[in-house]
Amino acid sequence: MHPAYSVIFFTTASGMGYGLLILLGVLAQADMLPASRSLGLVSLGIALTAVTFGLLSSMRHLGHPERVLRAYTQWRSSWLSREGVLATMTYVPAGLFAAGWIGFGDVGGIWRFCGLAAAVLAGFTVYSTGMIYATLRPIHAWCNRWVVPTYLSLALFTGALWLHAILLLFGHDTAQAPLVVLLTLLPALYIKWRYWRFIGRTRAASTPETATGLGPIGKVRLLDPPRTQTTYVTREMGYRIARKHAAKLRRHGYVFLFALPFVLTVVAAETASWTAACAAAAAALSGSVGVVVERWLFFAEAKHVVTFYHGAQAA
Repeated sequence: MHPAYSVIFFTTASGMGYGLLILLGVLAQADMLPASRSLGLVSLGIALTAVTFGLLSSMRHLGHPERVLRAYTQWRSSWLSREGVLATMTYVPAGLFAAGWIGFGDVGGIWRFCGLAAAVLAGFTVYSTGMIYATLRPIHAWCNRWVVPTYLSLALFTGALWLHAILLLFGHDTAQAPLVVLLTLLPALYIKWRYWRFIGRTRAASTPETATGLGPIGKVRLLDPPRTQTTYVTREMGYRIARKHAAKLRRHGYVFLFALPFVLTVVAAETASWTAACAAAAAALSGSVGVVVERWLFFAEAKHVVTFYHGAQAA
């Protein structure tokens, strides 16, 4: 599939924002969140800004304003619609949580419940985003059991990286923050490795023979393309990336998304003051770059079975 930058920005920025929101709600519930107003302003500000800009980017991708309203009305059958509804609902408890934390300097009592509700809705929103792709059966790279866990684990991991950086920048040097980063890194790394391993070793059940119904006759090959010029189908559904380029970008993804954040988080945990804060901030920026590379590959490596009618032999 052709990687659309608006969708890449939406899924990475909003994923990080929702992951950060989930962790803030969980930490508030566990009574492990400092009641600093400035900390609340920055952490919730970053989370909600990332989510908002991500949603605006996704609306821009729709192309027509009237489609936004339609996206909200099909929640009974569409994961895209459910994502939009849940994303909008998340603003209510998140706003109340922000009011208690920033306005009253309190993350306990009813405000704690609001933070937990925001975390739950944020988790379901990320789940819905993953299900949009996991339910597309014509795309083998998406319709598998690793897609939704990838979205959830990377949202939590990138959110943990930014939470660690924010806490250190505001002088809250706790042992729990780097531990949360490492505990979210390990499953994210394993799940992403299994996903790339899965799409590298398996192919879609459909073939040119099954797509044309000519399997009983024998091997099918394309005699002439349906059109002499490129079309939306060939541009969007038939995007091709060389295997060597994909392998190189995967290595970059491993380095920026996992290796560098791991090393920098360890450095932050073993040092103090501004050195630790700078290392944590660098880890968050590295993770953000890495997840953009990962998400670009997620779209670029996906092949739609419609490409069988345009000469492709595997999907």
